[in-house]
Amino acid sequence: MKLTVALLASVALTASAFNTAPVAFNTAASTVGRTSVALEASKNKQKIASRTKWAESRGFGAEEAAEEVAAAAGRKKSISDLSEDELKGKKVLVRCDVNVPLDGKTITDDTRIRSSIPTIEYLKSKGAIVTVCSHLGRPKDGPEDKFSLGPCAARMGELLGQEVKLAPDCIGDDVAAIVAAAAE
Repeated sequence: MKLTVALLASVALTASAFNTAPVAFNTAASTVGRTSVALEASKNKQKIASRTKWAESRGFGAEEAAEEVAAAAGRKKSISDLSEDELKGKKVLVRCDVNVPLDGKTITDDTRIRSSIPTIEYLKSKGAIVTVCSHLGRPKDGPEDKFSLGPCAARMGELLGQEVKLAPDCIGDDVAAIVAAAAE
């Protein structure tokens, strides 16, 4: 099984599934406060309806869907909540913090890289095609060699026991080709 993990620079992606925003209660008895509470309550009803529809679309009966929605209320979906059916053959972008200390091109502490490995290995074990994105340092005027993710890609490859391909940029045709060519 060959998997290429492309390390991209300067890209951030965040996603929260089943994240319930609390209803904002305003203790002031103003019209604006009551309108705000009504709008938040309406948004929560829409979220619950959407989640129920999602659960039903995945084969849950009405009762099971209600239980699933209730169980999900107030919690974020975790990586371990994703099943093999949901991940097999899917391309997954993982934002990792591999902003590690370097002495020239030598990593002096790989803790941040090592902490990302369990997530990547979990996704791989479920058949996902993983792309990792991160950044290193804060270049002022465009790319600088001292901020290259090359050492991070090499160390991640050692820890994963496979090649980790370093993309030349975070956007563009070369990056699209690397991601498109990635396989399980």
